[in-house]
Amino acid sequence: MNHSDQRTGHVAWQIGQIMATRIERTLRPFQLTLAQNNALMQAILDPGVSSATAARRTAITPQSMGTAVNGLVERGLLERRTTPGDRRTHRLHATEAGRRLAAEARSAVDSTHAEALEALTPQEQEQVHSLLVKLLTSLNPASMEGDSAPRGAREPM
Repeated sequence: MNHSDQRTGHVAWQIGQIMATRIERTLRPFQLTLAQNNALMQAILDPGVSSATAARRTAITPQSMGTAVNGLVERGLLERRTTPGDRRTHRLHATEAGRRLAAEARSAVDSTHAEALEALTPQEQEQVHSLLVKLLTSLNPASMEGDSAPRGAREPM
């Protein structure tokens, strides 16, 4: 008998850990961390998003998001802008270089996703995705804020 923990939450955690590791490896040639990729994608999908909102949506700590944003700003991939009347809140905007790099990284990450999901039929992939989005919406409603992007475009990993 297999004594490993097979509860749904634990299985989901294991898959998340494995996917995070694979995606980090995929992002390495682009000199991006997973948190940096998430920050960049949030700025592209929702120009002017605050760092705090981007952190909530991607379930990253504000500190990790801050570190990610700092690294992207230093590389000229992201800009922090203030809005008149609210000088304290920095709004994130991807630069042209950031958009180009994000598109390249996105393509590589999409290939990593496709490879990881090869064990499932297209119908099973849709079912799993739908169920996981339902769970995510319940557990982290902020992840779905401003969800006007096409299916898959907001996947944090």
